[in-house]
Amino acid sequence: MINRREFSLGAMAFFAPAQKERMTPTERVTAVLKGRMPDRPPFSFWHHFHDEAQPPEKHAAFTMDYQRRYHVDFVKVMSDYPYPKPAGAAWYELKPLDSPFPRQLRALELIRDGLAGQKYFVETQFNPWNVAEKLSSKEAVLRLMHDKPQSLLDALEAIAKSEANHVKAALEAGASGVFLSIANAQQTVMTVPEYRKFSEPFDRMVLAAAQDAPMNTLHLHGDRVFLDYFWKGWGAPIIQYSVAGTKFPMSEARRRFNGVLMGGLDENKSVTSTAADISALVQKARVAAPKWICAPGCSIPDDATDANQLKLSRVLHGQ
Repeated sequence: MINRREFSLGAMAFFAPAQKERMTPTERVTAVLKGRMPDRPPFSFWHHFHDEAQPPEKHAAFTMDYQRRYHVDFVKVMSDYPYPKPAGAAWYELKPLDSPFPRQLRALELIRDGLAGQKYFVETQFNPWNVAEKLSSKEAVLRLMHDKPQSLLDALEAIAKSEANHVKAALEAGASGVFLSIANAQQTVMTVPEYRKFSEPFDRMVLAAAQDAPMNTLHLHGDRVFLDYFWKGWGAPIIQYSVAGTKFPMSEARRRFNGVLMGGLDENKSVTSTAADISALVQKARVAAPKWICAPGCSIPDDATDANQLKLSRVLHGQ
């Protein structure tokens, strides 16, 4: 455990002018994207602000304060503004929208201006299946898949086209890629053939809208993800998954994927772990270097304390 005096001294050193830094955050991440060894592993972590009722100025301010306080190397912008529900129609009777998340776009512009090119930032998008669940429920989407499959396919296509429009606008606003969260590609939700029919085409549509962006990321969410389906053929330079949840070691992922791997930390325990335990996880995940970004497998708990996040940041900064 870190006692109060040790933490205070470490925090003072952390926030003192970084005389030994050889790379900026952008340079550090760029090195990894190009397969070169950086001065230290770039890292980031994030959590939900639960600010979907707030204006974009507040969302941008929360994001900027967070990245500044914890000195992350790139910014994963949370995207919790809801997809618009159709007026006076069934939830699945949807038409493509030119701009489904206008408040989020305004926030991205403010984040871009605030970062001033000093860090990459990526825009989060939940895949069309997840958006459909939020418009209705998990049970309703599965029921529609079995009872009215074409209605579900039409709805997912409309969502995908809308999200693709948003992704293109996000890149124009300065984002360095899309962070596409896929939570239904796991055995507890659907089979591989069902994913191939009802989700893959639309996930690819969203990803294609950010084609060639340097930080496009597939976030494979869940403990029972069929990871082998994603190692090849998707074109995303970065894959993130939960090592702690899937029990699939980073060493094995490195053998199967030649792009950048993001992860290695336990998203649920890292913020409360000792400095020694955090460092041990980092050292274990280093097998994925140089194409490796140190991060939790998902967002950290929303109730993580400031002190614990500062500790995590300080430890990662010193690796």
